[in-house]
Amino acid sequence: MNQNLKNIVKRTILSDVIKHLENPEMTIIIGSRQTGKTTLLFQLKGFLLKKGYSEDEIFIFNLDLLTDLELFTDQQKFIDFLKERIGRRKLFVFVDEAQRVKNAGVFFKGIYDLNLPVKFILTGSSTLEIKAKIYESLTGRKRIFHLHPFSFQEYLSFKARVLAKIIPKEEISSYSQKEVLKYLFNFITWGGYPKAALQTNIKEKQQILKEIYSSYIERDVISFLKITQPLSFTKLFNILAGQIGQLVNFHELSNTVGITYRTLEKYLSILENTFIIKLIPPFFKNQRKELTKMPKIYFLDTGLRNFAVDSFKDFDTRLDKGALLENFIFSEIIKNVDLAVHFWRTKDKAEVDFVLCSRSGKIWPIEVKATSLRNSKISRGLQNFIKQYHPKNALIINLGFQGKAKFEGTEVSFIQPHEIVRILSQLKLF
Repeated sequence: MNQNLKNIVKRTILSDVIKHLENPEMTIIIGSRQTGKTTLLFQLKGFLLKKGYSEDEIFIFNLDLLTDLELFTDQQKFIDFLKERIGRRKLFVFVDEAQRVKNAGVFFKGIYDLNLPVKFILTGSSTLEIKAKIYESLTGRKRIFHLHPFSFQEYLSFKARVLAKIIPKEEISSYSQKEVLKYLFNFITWGGYPKAALQTNIKEKQQILKEIYSSYIERDVISFLKITQPLSFTKLFNILAGQIGQLVNFHELSNTVGITYRTLEKYLSILENTFIIKLIPPFFKNQRKELTKMPKIYFLDTGLRNFAVDSFKDFDTRLDKGALLENFIFSEIIKNVDLAVHFWRTKDKAEVDFVLCSRSGKIWPIEVKATSLRNSKISRGLQNFIKQYHPKNALIINLGFQGKAKFEGTEVSFIQPHEIVRILSQLKLF
């Protein structure tokens, strides 16, 4: 894929990271492999060059390369390297996959505490390793940014820019609903990993996802995290891919995979902390009436999930489209807003797909329907939740009806899937 095409996509976090370049704290960008961390570093470098900094004041190290990693094997050697290059202004040092430095937290803390005119921007692809090696040592010396695969809005923005080269700008000022849904279904099928999302050839898309999967298993799981049962880990990965949106019974799952309960917990922790899956807990206030503490499982990227189940069928023809659309909504929430995400289910089998919770105590129930509703009918589960918790707003996402309804004082909005982030912003839940 052409590197220039990748650079067209302005990531949502870019402006926040740029602002933080002026802060003496270390900037740490974390996210799974292939989400565009390296590309983001080069975009930041481009910004600095435009601001008047020279190539001699900006350094980018990729610690997946042994030649670059070698410079970080001796702290004093690296300090000398920096001092020799410090001029009238500060240096900017970008370190890709910083967790590969031995005793990384101590290494970078020691340099930071020298108060040299050096700004560090570090990236990492595993929160397990970042937390173990960097977080504690750098307390008060860092700010964390999360880089996820493309959100749908980022992907749609890219498509608009490509079309602008072909179609007069005034003709693409707004997409029709039909066009948006076409792009949405394609995005849900192939996911938001930049290389896969921006590639147009179907076979190439599949190959890219295969490489992302293989690289993750071979480099992060086997080589870096030292998993001794890679076949069991892969089996778990594939089983979970078939269970998105479902409750996870840990005992059942450990028996199915053929591993101990403790090993299962370890593997699930790895999958969560390497940004592959997310387990979301139930929302409850009455433990006697509301269900078990079993979590539900979602993938952070639907394309990688579809690779694991070996299905890239068109969205309309899929038997799992309900679960996939639900997973898409979950991933869009995670990528765009800082809210706690739960689900709600009672012993009477009333349920709501998502319950968003803000730090101020606001809650917002969300239902997801992979059908085209024709009217403002509200499901029994959502009615029960509203009666019990009286939220100010509720949301029903579907592929058809758009409008509003009132139920027990709660305003219920019916919207299409791609509107989720805009609506969250408008209601200022967070």
